[in-house]
Amino acid sequence: MNILIIGSGGREHALAWKIKQSSKCERIYVAPGNGGTESIATNLHLNLEDFQEIADAITEHTISLLIVGPEEPLVRGLVDFLNEEKSLKQLKIIGPSAKGAQLEGSKEYAKEFMIRHKIPTAAYKTVTKENLKETLKYMEQWEPPYVLKADGLAGGKGVIITEELEEAQRSLTQLIANKKFGKAGEKVLLEKFLSGLEVSFFVITDGKDYQILPEAKDYKRIGERDTGLNTGGMGAVSPVVFADRDFKEKVNKQIIKPTIEGLQKEGIHYCGFIFFGLMAVNGQPYVVEYNVRMGDPETEVVMPRIKGDFLKLLVAAADRSLAEREIEYEKFTATTVVYVSQGYPEHYEKGHEIIIGDTKAALPFHAGTKMEEGKLITNGGRVIALTGLGESLKEALSKSYAGGDEVHWEGKKFRQDIGFDLKALGQ
Repeated sequence: MNILIIGSGGREHALAWKIKQSSKCERIYVAPGNGGTESIATNLHLNLEDFQEIADAITEHTISLLIVGPEEPLVRGLVDFLNEEKSLKQLKIIGPSAKGAQLEGSKEYAKEFMIRHKIPTAAYKTVTKENLKETLKYMEQWEPPYVLKADGLAGGKGVIITEELEEAQRSLTQLIANKKFGKAGEKVLLEKFLSGLEVSFFVITDGKDYQILPEAKDYKRIGERDTGLNTGGMGAVSPVVFADRDFKEKVNKQIIKPTIEGLQKEGIHYCGFIFFGLMAVNGQPYVVEYNVRMGDPETEVVMPRIKGDFLKLLVAAADRSLAEREIEYEKFTATTVVYVSQGYPEHYEKGHEIIIGDTKAALPFHAGTKMEEGKLITNGGRVIALTGLGESLKEALSKSYAGGDEVHWEGKKFRQDIGFDLKALGQ
């Protein structure tokens, strides 16, 4: 079968890499793809805001299965549009409708959904320009740290956490009054801080049944020891030492199952991935956020840990027969380190030539790269992720960093402490 993956990041490269291993896979297309996907698939330079152009490409390339990687096309209704195209009735799609995608598209909607279905999450207050002044006053009685979240999509950068009241008040004003994140920041959630250990869980669901994929932990901050600005992700690790059998059972019973059942009760048909960003507080899981797709860079450590034919699992989800499938995990540890452009996550340059040597120690998953006049060049903030596999966290990380040593461009930056907190826990 022919497969089209929408997106251009490391997530899409990792999905293409895994799917290509299936005997059922004939041709893979990635739109728009990157310099890495070009070596294992056919890149299609489509305008992702033009849904008709995507539909036409699906017909032209006789696509049987569509996988929507990033959140924005989902929130904007790509799946709904394609489902209404009479000529595409046989198309299998992995990705929720716009209504289902609101779990990520609006943090307020997600919070209200969790409250309705008794899913554990932090207390919060919604702030708009109408109640901004009273909220600024109210924050004086709020216990630090202060957590501010833009309600809409902000590319993984719409969260601010600070210990300082004045900084929190200033940031809230910038988010709402100065529209720092545009429409995404017209509403802001002031949220109670949860102190604990972060972990990400993932499922693939056909709307009724689901399979739980390997868990992961990612590292959002730009600086060592989790300092500095939030990014789209600087690295990830799977498995996660504190996510033991007891914790996983709690996650399944208290969070995953009620989420899937809640979607059914509300008449939201959901076929695709759900990402649960969790905080473990004294051994109890709380939902920090939902994503309606796989995470990046978590996909770069989750895909290598899935045993067997992943494409068959995706087809079963699209065919509403996921209950007939089982998933097995590889026992090794996977780690990925993301190498970024100088200045990221703020202003950064593009167009630097990338020289890649012998990366056999690690799997290279491209993100912000493209081919131009026969040269591989930087084309984004997060440029490339190097995934190492090993019997231990130490061995896997050594391979991720060894692979990174073989990749060069002007201004390359990376964190040298990925997995530092898990090492302290004995992983």
